[in-house]
Amino acid sequence: MNNKAIAQYQNVDVSSAVMSASPHKLISLLFEGYLKRIMEAKGAMSRGDKTLTTASIQKAIHIISELKCSLRDKDSNELSQRLDSLYDYLPRLLLTANREQSQDKLDEAAQLIITIKESWDKIPEEYHHLSQQERR
Repeated sequence: MNNKAIAQYQNVDVSSAVMSASPHKLISLLFEGYLKRIMEAKGAMSRGDKTLTTASIQKAIHIISELKCSLRDKDSNELSQRLDSLYDYLPRLLLTANREQSQDKLDEAAQLIITIKESWDKIPEEYHHLSQQERR
């Protein structure tokens, strides 16, 4: 199978996962995509491929913007406020990592989301399909 066919297959696979995913799973997919882009950027950076490094970082920043858009009740919810602040910080950190070609900054950017993803993944499955209204 050639690379183009593999990429098309992966796109169909991701699209299928997104179409059938719960809101909880969608956020989990965003976390996974973000971490994948950070690892791509680290690999490209270690090879000296600035074009791929920049492209991967741009994709990671786009994912952070999607995560930021998913936040609710930012005015009254302390957790949403803290995540909003984190999601403001991460793009700046990633741009600095790119400018300085710093794998340490990429590691920091990954670790911040890994911590959140680990907690997110511990949410019991019976809550994955509930809207905020249903949880009250």
